[in-house]
Amino acid sequence: MSQVSPFAPAGPAPSSTRSDAAPLKVTDAALATVMEALATEENPETLGLRVEVSGINGAEYVYDLSFDVKGGPEVVARYQQGDLTMLIPIDSVDLLWGATLDVPSAPGQGGLVIRNPNRPDPLSAYDVELTGTVEERIEQLLAKVINPSLASHGGFASLVEVIEDGSKAVVTMGGGCQGCAVSSMTLREGIRKTILTHVPEITEVVDATDHDAGQNPFYT
Repeated sequence: MSQVSPFAPAGPAPSSTRSDAAPLKVTDAALATVMEALATEENPETLGLRVEVSGINGAEYVYDLSFDVKGGPEVVARYQQGDLTMLIPIDSVDLLWGATLDVPSAPGQGGLVIRNPNRPDPLSAYDVELTGTVEERIEQLLAKVINPSLASHGGFASLVEVIEDGSKAVVTMGGGCQGCAVSSMTLREGIRKTILTHVPEITEVVDATDHDAGQNPFYT
């Protein structure tokens, strides 16, 4: 198998004009990039683009993209995106469902990006046992799982309070996350999912961060 252009995970996927039944959609711009690379391969008509979730890095999935034989023995989901045959390993189908393969939004930046609304379970890589009250378990999640990931962006998350008979957690973000253009997405897709999954008493997570007051955010 030969590797395709470098890529990086990114934020939510834009809409695509292609089949809604596709686990991973491909934008027109990304399709053109892949087809150009495919044309340089030997016997390109026999190959498809294989996309696999190969691991976890913090709060993101790690992906492997390569050209592979369309009729290979490995069980995969096969479907068309324009003239391109997509090959998705069965174990990666649910993890990629709703994602989009695209080109970077920054002018002049090469390669491809996968904009995936799905996130891995942050606790899967940790041996973390949550104990105590609802507040104590949320604090343990923040301290042991969430904040170590946010620290690489110069930020942190804090529990403000638990209200409405213990069903709603109010969370705020600080440091590089305050004023960050993507921090609300981080809260919604990362912190919220983690708390709702591992503290079942909580049914709602509210972001109380004053993002307008943030200074020098890591992301802009």
